[in-house]
Amino acid sequence: MRRASLPFGFLLSLALASCGDPVPYSESANNAAAGDDAPTALTPGTRPVRIGEFGPAFAACAAAGTTRKLEQAQDLPVRAAPFDNGAAVGKIASGGRFFICSRSLDQKWFGVVYDQGGSLAQSCGVSDPVNAAAAYAGPCKSGWVEGAYVKFIAGNDLPTPPADGNQAAAPSG
Repeated sequence: MRRASLPFGFLLSLALASCGDPVPYSESANNAAAGDDAPTALTPGTRPVRIGEFGPAFAACAAAGTTRKLEQAQDLPVRAAPFDNGAAVGKIASGGRFFICSRSLDQKWFGVVYDQGGSLAQSCGVSDPVNAAAAYAGPCKSGWVEGAYVKFIAGNDLPTPPADGNQAAAPSG
């Protein structure tokens, strides 16, 4: 019967891995160092809303929406990150309109840009294409809203670009 031999490098790594003392993990030790008896909680921080994700052939924010499933006087909370425990950074009134610019990885949150007046304002600067995807840094507010409270809108509900002499007229017929 033939005996299988293990490579020398494998045996050496096993021997080295067994060296040293294990370091115990203690949640209470970490909190005591911070001067707190409560367990530490993870916080989501801030995640900026990205515009231009579909490329330079599309508007910086490719969709628009309004609120749904809200009572008349209820507001939709806007968060700094796409999480339930994200810091509240604003609110959109029931029936308010906003630009939808991005989604969270789990598809449950939308990154939005909104005018405090509740309209799809051209002044937000997201109706036209941008050269590259980037964090929104325009004059309007931005943040994350829960997708369950968003209704997509289209057609006549969207803002029309300002007419100027450089744009070709739409064909009639």
